[in-house]
Amino acid sequence: MKPRSIVVLTGAGISAESGVPTFRGPDGLWEGHRVEDVATPEAFFRNPDRVHAFYDARRARLAEVEPNAAHKALGMLDARWPGDLLIVTQNVDDLHERGGARRLLHMHGRLKSARCLACDARLDWEGPLAHRPPCPACGAAGRLRPDIVWFGEMPYDMDRIDRALARADLFVAIGTSGQVYPAAGFVEDARAAGAYCIELNLEPSDVSFRFHECRLGRASELVPALVDELVA
Repeated sequence: MKPRSIVVLTGAGISAESGVPTFRGPDGLWEGHRVEDVATPEAFFRNPDRVHAFYDARRARLAEVEPNAAHKALGMLDARWPGDLLIVTQNVDDLHERGGARRLLHMHGRLKSARCLACDARLDWEGPLAHRPPCPACGAAGRLRPDIVWFGEMPYDMDRIDRALARADLFVAIGTSGQVYPAAGFVEDARAAGAYCIELNLEPSDVSFRFHECRLGRASELVPALVDELVA
C-alpha cells in the first residue's frame, strides 16, 4: 500500500479505550441525559444552566483520561508521513492533540473551546462556563456557549474535508458507528474519488459494506499495526 494522500476519520470508539464515554449508550442516553436536553441549540436556550453543567463536567474530566496507543500511533503517522494527511475527528476531547496529531480537524467542535454568541469568536477555554464569564474577545457578558456542533448545526470545515476526500488515495475510518451524517457518507465520497477504504472497528458499522476492507478489533491494536504498514 503506497498512498500519497490519506484521510483518517475517527469516532467515539478510538477514545472509548481511554475511558471517554461513547456518544450514546444502548439506552439512547448520553451519560444519563437525553440528547435533546444537552445537545441541541434549543436545549441551550431553554435551559443553559443544565447544558453548561453537562459540558463543564465533561471538560473537567478530560484531566482524568490519557491518549491510548491508537491516538499515539496517529500522532506518529502525522510526524512521519511525508505526503498529504488529514485526521478528521468527530470527538470533542483533546486526546488526538495529546497523542501528537497536528494535521487535525475537530468537525464537531472541542470541549476546550468556547464560542461567543455576540461576536462569533471561537476561543480556547479550559475552565467552566456556568458562571457566565464575559467574552475575552468582545467583552459581552453571559454570551459564551460550548463550542460544540449540536444536532441541527453544520459541522466545521466541511469545505476543507471535501477537498481532502476528493484527492485521497486512502481513507481510513476508526471507531465510527456509521450512523451520524455527514461523516457516515465520507466513505462514499472517498470511493467515488478512487480511494482505497479501510474500516477499523470493534464491530461492523452501519456502512461497513461500503469499505474495501474491514478489520475488527481494538483500536489500540489495529491502528498501530496499520500505521506500521504505512510508514514501514
